[in-house]
Amino acid sequence: MRPGDVEDGEGAYARAGGRLPGDPVPDPGLGDRPQPVPSAAGPARRWRSSYGRTFVRLLPVLLIIVAILYDLFTPRYFTAGPLYTAAPLVAAPIYSRRGTALTGVAVVAAVIGLQLGKGVIHFVDSLTELITIATVAVLAVLVNAFVRRTGERLVSVREIAEAAQRAVLPEPAERIGGFEIAACYEAAQADAFIGGDLYAVQDSARGIRLIVGDVRGKGMGAVAAVAVVIGAFREAAEQEATLEAVAQRLERALAREGTRREGLDAFEGFTTAVLAELPHGDGVVRIVNRGHPPPLLLYADGTLRPLTAREAALPLGMGELGVWPDRAEEAPFPAGATLLLYTDGVSEARDGRGEFYDPHARLAGRVFRHPEELLGTLADDVRRHSGGGMADDMALLAVRRP
Repeated sequence: MRPGDVEDGEGAYARAGGRLPGDPVPDPGLGDRPQPVPSAAGPARRWRSSYGRTFVRLLPVLLIIVAILYDLFTPRYFTAGPLYTAAPLVAAPIYSRRGTALTGVAVVAAVIGLQLGKGVIHFVDSLTELITIATVAVLAVLVNAFVRRTGERLVSVREIAEAAQRAVLPEPAERIGGFEIAACYEAAQADAFIGGDLYAVQDSARGIRLIVGDVRGKGMGAVAAVAVVIGAFREAAEQEATLEAVAQRLERALAREGTRREGLDAFEGFTTAVLAELPHGDGVVRIVNRGHPPPLLLYADGTLRPLTAREAALPLGMGELGVWPDRAEEAPFPAGATLLLYTDGVSEARDGRGEFYDPHARLAGRVFRHPEELLGTLADDVRRHSGGGMADDMALLAVRRP
């Protein structure tokens, strides 16, 4: 078999736009403060993963070699038939069609050669064994064709999911209005690209306006609500004069969306969200928080300040339970500082002892050169804290004033 006969699983995954599980996010230099050391674990995971993939790819060849040795060094009435039949079946899901067929041919040729060498090919049991192995080899080729068609459909589905993510949650530009921006989204559901969390960045005549939110619920219903919130936000951010008016516009949009829902979502549909505004030329940030975890402001010297709302407010979509005006709260946003907005997939991530992740305690004192470094470090730290088993989606948005 040629090296090209082995199907490269990582290549298909990468073409689908995915990132291999276990691939670490680089941990940037964070000054002199002692940090958890993921660098040893990351290469170790990659080495184990690479070693495992190599072993699986070589397994059909190893089975054939072991079967031949077994037949050569055991009496005539001993048989390695199970090993011969296993080789093409193992090859079917991991090799190309040509590779699977060559594996079957190699198995049948080895059995015929050994039976001729032992002079037992004319025996009934030997002929039955040969026919069985040949039949399994043909079935392995058919299984390979089915697996390849399934894999192609999976790649297509992943491409569609990635396109949907780009349409609903487009990646913001790295630089907008003089600010450095980075965003990150990780769905809790395996192999999912999008869930119920959201973020958006919109440049307007009144400054850069941002939103990070979390829609109640899961599945396609939550994705539909995400699309409604982001669409309403982009329109309102362009048209409304104040951040408070943007929040009220979102409230009305979700109220209209609620009339089209059925069941529990018609009565309990809501979205926690934090809206931010960075006026052009002013070193301030304005915040409207609607029941969402407070943003964090990381200063250039490592000092961290949570921008906690002075007055609690209901999430968006629950305006009928209480009506009071939104009030934007203002805070200094000096040069070199970074504003971090996140969803509860960060703050509610638990470790093996059930302890919640505390972004304030984990980030205080750290210095980051770019928003991407902050988000990469934070996402990696959350995964380590939860042991890689996140229970909720995680959306991160960071904006730095150079």
